[in-house]
Amino acid sequence: MLKFDKMKGFFSAIILSSLALCSIDAQSQDDSFIPCQVMPMLITNHEADMGDLVRYYSPSNSFRWGRISDSGGSQERRDRIVELKEKYLAELSKIDFEELPQECKVDYILFKRDLNNDINEAKQHDETYAEVKSWFPFSDNIYKYLKLRRRGYQLKAKEVAKNWNTSAKQIDSLLPILKEDQSFNKDQVQEAILAVEDIKNSAASVFSFYNDYDPIFTWWVPSTYKALDSSLAKYKIAFEAKLENKRPVDESGIIGYPAGREELVKQLKYEMIPYTPEELIEIANKEFAWCDKELLKAAEEMGFGKDWKAAQEKVKNAYVEPGLQPEAMLDLYNESVEFLKENDLISVPPLAEETWGMQMMSPERQLVNPFFTGGTNITISYPTSGMTYEQKMMSMRGNNPHFSKATVHHELIAGHNLEGFMNSRYRTYRNYRTPFWTEGWSLYWELLLWDEGFPSSPEDRIGMLFWHMHRCARIIFSLNYHLGEWTPQECIDFLVDRVGFERANAEGEVRRSFIGSYPPLYQLAYLTGGRQFYALREELVKTGKMTDKEFHDKIMQLNSMPIEMIRAILTDQDLKENFKTSWKFYDSID
Repeated sequence: MLKFDKMKGFFSAIILSSLALCSIDAQSQDDSFIPCQVMPMLITNHEADMGDLVRYYSPSNSFRWGRISDSGGSQERRDRIVELKEKYLAELSKIDFEELPQECKVDYILFKRDLNNDINEAKQHDETYAEVKSWFPFSDNIYKYLKLRRRGYQLKAKEVAKNWNTSAKQIDSLLPILKEDQSFNKDQVQEAILAVEDIKNSAASVFSFYNDYDPIFTWWVPSTYKALDSSLAKYKIAFEAKLENKRPVDESGIIGYPAGREELVKQLKYEMIPYTPEELIEIANKEFAWCDKELLKAAEEMGFGKDWKAAQEKVKNAYVEPGLQPEAMLDLYNESVEFLKENDLISVPPLAEETWGMQMMSPERQLVNPFFTGGTNITISYPTSGMTYEQKMMSMRGNNPHFSKATVHHELIAGHNLEGFMNSRYRTYRNYRTPFWTEGWSLYWELLLWDEGFPSSPEDRIGMLFWHMHRCARIIFSLNYHLGEWTPQECIDFLVDRVGFERANAEGEVRRSFIGSYPPLYQLAYLTGGRQFYALREELVKTGKMTDKEFHDKIMQLNSMPIEMIRAILTDQDLKENFKTSWKFYDSID
């Protein structure tokens, strides 16, 4: 029997029971909403515990939602979080895996995977921090006061001023030495920046708590705090300069960090994708060849022979005039949802249809995301008055209705909007966020609707093929970049020459891929995850084991997780506690 904090367990049980009761009507009396008690409760309690620890041990004392993994900051915080995760691993070890129902076996496998992954990441940070620790001899002069500040103890203000004055002078003396030191690698620099940021925020937390409230502190500390804060800011800039010097730069001006093959393989294993980077590139090229054949067919239907670029130009020039883009996107939305209903492909909750919204994308955001984004709202990319003529034309041409035919349902229903709607209502204790599910599900609908005849005209097929080629290209250029084979400029040229991107849009796509917050596998997750769902449909729907609606509704009720685990649930596979990925879902692709 697992032992939990009684109150936390009590409230978690109430929450889970309430969720079950509230969801009875939505699930047609599906009493498997919570497949067992132990795993949902364990996961819920872990998430709550992590939220409390991160809130308490972070300088800002702010709460954070979602699956939390501490990747930087003080050694104290990292040690405490590792301790918590090891406690939950111990709790897992008390569970009889073989006695769990299938869904809870999946939860066990994934929860254990995530705990071990977070512990290993923390240990890697520990090792890297140990390599740069000598650059932070002053850290205890800040952290010891942060510990006292958490409980409101009155500080010895003169001592704080003296120690912080000493710390500022230490930093100032280390600064010229740091600027000359060329021995740092990228990981060490990044770890040092995290350390500086945490120390700086910790000092700010102490100062803001006592200043103006403690008269002695207010008399002694402000000037020394200001000097310390300034020195820490310069220290951070010096480390950041080293980071900039380690970034490969080419004529595109886009800078980033190739992850390297070892890291790619590690992340593919974590995401349960049993292919090497090189195999994924090869498969993407094969799928690209299929797109080429279909593109030529559409070009011939339009009277352009084999000149697909000329056919694509005609499609691009069918752009929407200023002021009409939102209504054009509404028409595409209505068209796609009607198609889903007419073909009985998936249940569409009336409230989801009622409550999605629209926003317009800012010019600044369009620099890194030249197309639409979606979720609760669809954010529409279209030129604004301040753009140059060339920028306006590229934006309008790149977001023409035929291209957008494949993106509106990707961003709304049955894509990202429906994902968010259902994830907040079903198996809400699951936090296995993965782009292979999130982006793969939305991309899957592009593949399925193509097969079902949604693009009826050659112009619409060219529009959908543009996006299919785009997804193939994302696999090819992002992996080649992270393998160190291609430069950002080569990636841009590939999108322009091979897919037909407007150059500004290609630059935005590559900039988004390499200098944003996206992890190395994010761009390949679209088509790869889509093909996982597609292969699973071939296995279950094409063989008559499930209808389309049953298949799609069940996936939406399982919440986000690696797609191989969805397959394990739907096919009732024999699962072992130390599961290893093996599903070669691309084998069915010619």
